[in-house]
Amino acid sequence: MTDDGLSLWILGLQLFAAGILAVLIIGVPALVWMYVADIRQRRHAIRRNYPVIGRFRYLLEHLGSFLRQYFYAFDREEKPFNRAQRTWVYRAAKNQDSTLAFGSTLDLAAPGAVLFVPDVFPTLEEDAVDDAPLVIGPFCAQPFTANSFFNISALSYGAISRVATLALARGAARAGCWLNTGEGGLAPYHLDGGCDLVFQIGTAKYGVRDALGQLSDERLRAVAAHPQVRMFELKLSQGAKPGKGGILPGIKVTEEVARIRGIPIGEDSISPNGHPDIRDVGQLLDCLDRIRTVTGKPAGFKLVIGGGDFFDALCQTILARGMARWAPDFITLDSGDGGSGAAPQSLLDHAGLSIRETLPAVVDKLIAYGLRDRIRVIAAGKLITPVDVAWALAVGADFVNSARGFMFALGCIQAMQCNRNTCPTGITTHDPHLQKGLDPADKALRVAHYVENLRKEVGVIAHSCGVESPRALRRHHARIVTEFGQSEPLDRYYAKAAAQNPVFAPASDQGVPPVRPLAIRE
Repeated sequence: MTDDGLSLWILGLQLFAAGILAVLIIGVPALVWMYVADIRQRRHAIRRNYPVIGRFRYLLEHLGSFLRQYFYAFDREEKPFNRAQRTWVYRAAKNQDSTLAFGSTLDLAAPGAVLFVPDVFPTLEEDAVDDAPLVIGPFCAQPFTANSFFNISALSYGAISRVATLALARGAARAGCWLNTGEGGLAPYHLDGGCDLVFQIGTAKYGVRDALGQLSDERLRAVAAHPQVRMFELKLSQGAKPGKGGILPGIKVTEEVARIRGIPIGEDSISPNGHPDIRDVGQLLDCLDRIRTVTGKPAGFKLVIGGGDFFDALCQTILARGMARWAPDFITLDSGDGGSGAAPQSLLDHAGLSIRETLPAVVDKLIAYGLRDRIRVIAAGKLITPVDVAWALAVGADFVNSARGFMFALGCIQAMQCNRNTCPTGITTHDPHLQKGLDPADKALRVAHYVENLRKEVGVIAHSCGVESPRALRRHHARIVTEFGQSEPLDRYYAKAAAQNPVFAPASDQGVPPVRPLAIRE
């Protein structure tokens, strides 16, 4: 080696050593600073649970918009919720600007795409009005006046964490919407926020069961004694797993969860796949009447359906017995593509009809039997964006419930680990280390922002269509793209679908009539 070569080698070695020294002097303190900053902050669960390393998520998320077109899925291609849907919820929850530039990435010619019909003379902002509250259970001793058309669907304590439940309850109170407890019973964290609660009764009767697992009047009265519990929902089936009861892995059955549910600690909590005491329409109505009589509060049921025979039998029995007493106060329709913390893949993928098919059919069925004004209709199942909610209201729903939308508002990154107790954002885990990343105070604000911004944007759609408020939307305000690439109005589309499918009564070409008030029993 020449002297010049040796000198260059020594210089290179010196520069390398200097680089290492610089990294040690600058990089190590920077890493320490980032570590301390991450574990002390409360806004980002991923950074709090995974200090320093978690920052790479946000870097990759930022770079993703530039790299996605070359290497992986586009914004509209991911399942079950694509990036465009999740991003809208994230921005709404953070109260950030949700506007986009350049143009839509949605295939507007794809069959099934819903297009709202803008009015040439849209409703001016000064002429817009808020939707009036709706009364549920007008013939109950304690009817429920619900203020928000968008609410939190069933999320059981046990399936989700203590901190997530606290955030949802406090956020719901702030936004003026209700929170459904899910089938896991009433936890103190549900009551903490002061929000309106819907108590769900699953097939195992958690929280309202006696020593033999049967529905207990005494426990019903105890739950109803809480003024926050405004109505009761009897769960017949769930969209993600119709015909299969709730599944809570034993690793998530903590001492507290076991106490609230009345089950052994650490053992799988598997509910019956149906109510053993409800085997026909008559017994269903008997049970709802019992709940309503014992509690004095509205009672309805939740289900995912596969046909209309059940509703014919239901409506005929109600009319035969007497509408005022025997009609359910509400029906919650879940979708075959609904979510769950744990479900068999065969049911998750292939059981139950989508809310896109069942909601208009059920609304039309109730209209045909003259029961639409008596029974409130709640739509659920993958309705997380303003367009989804506006569609449901236009088709005939009174309210829309969402669970996974609110999980995104809490910070869910769709890691698909809900059944493993390893949720990285602390939402569906009872691991204290992972829960610490979710700050209930911060996430409660995000929950409230999500509700408020969604309601506001549904209002924007309604005003564009020339009506004063979201609930004034009707089927003729939207069109759907058919298999031939052309669109037709929803009222005509659903009328044709009903005519081709004799299971359901023919739809009204005039859309869904306005909800008429009922006399409330004094």
